[in-house]
Amino acid sequence: MKEITVFAPATVANVSCGFDVLGFAIDGIGDTMTLKKVSEKGITIIAIEGADLSLETKKNVAGVAGLAMLEALNADFGFEISIKKGIPLGSGIGGSAASAAAVVFGINQFLDEPLSLQELAYFGMKGEAVASGNEHADNVAPSLFGGFTLIPGYDPFEVISLPVPSELYVTIIHPHIEIKTKEAREILPKYVSLKDAITQSGNLAGLISGLYTDNYELISRSVRDVLIEPHRKQLLPHFDSVKELALTNGALAFGISGSGPSMFALCRGELKALELEQHLTQFYQRKGLEIDGYVSKVSRNGSRIL
Repeated sequence: MKEITVFAPATVANVSCGFDVLGFAIDGIGDTMTLKKVSEKGITIIAIEGADLSLETKKNVAGVAGLAMLEALNADFGFEISIKKGIPLGSGIGGSAASAAAVVFGINQFLDEPLSLQELAYFGMKGEAVASGNEHADNVAPSLFGGFTLIPGYDPFEVISLPVPSELYVTIIHPHIEIKTKEAREILPKYVSLKDAITQSGNLAGLISGLYTDNYELISRSVRDVLIEPHRKQLLPHFDSVKELALTNGALAFGISGSGPSMFALCRGELKALELEQHLTQFYQRKGLEIDGYVSKVSRNGSRIL
């Protein structure tokens, strides 16, 4: 095998109560990457379609992640890669993570002893540091594994796949503004109150329990954020109003996807998710803002060969 094409899906990270440790994959949107094995060591990016990104290996998320993996394996070969971006830059649905996931997943197909998905996530988050300023895997992990993923710890690094209730859908709303992850992290407080920490840990535990038991009411009560959302919502136009609209119209939960500007609403059933997409997009259109809406099942599919 000399060449392979890989698809890595978009993702929703944090899921309100799981900052830097929780995420899930969505269907249909993602990055496509073609990798060609070459004798020269390293990663050479030969083309990027759909976004204005650096072709320089060490300034590109995919280049950094792929290079970290090849150097750790002491590989005596390299790759030429071309990237087709299907995820808008700065959209908050894991665009940088999808490219990082695609490159490590693709390289893994050429190894005599393939790495586990957890090991791939470790190398993938090396690339994420280029986009966000720090290593975190709450987008990379679900883009590789599919479904919901939990990171119980970074030292040692571990990823756990969580179950996905069969009727759980997500509505994604993407206002056409750009929020850079680095800047969205810089506005966060370095310290939080004990009361808020207890509330947030309880919410995370409740969500995980709800996923295991198909308890939609518990999921709805648990997907709440008292630590990050109060600070980041100022970056999103009309956030409080659109959140109230979503919850009033039957959403189980509503929050910021990653660092934004995309927002997500969890719904029980596709019909409710589609109805909600109409309500939310119409709201922003009345405000004169350009908006994209998208409905997907919480996808069980992660990165895959095309």
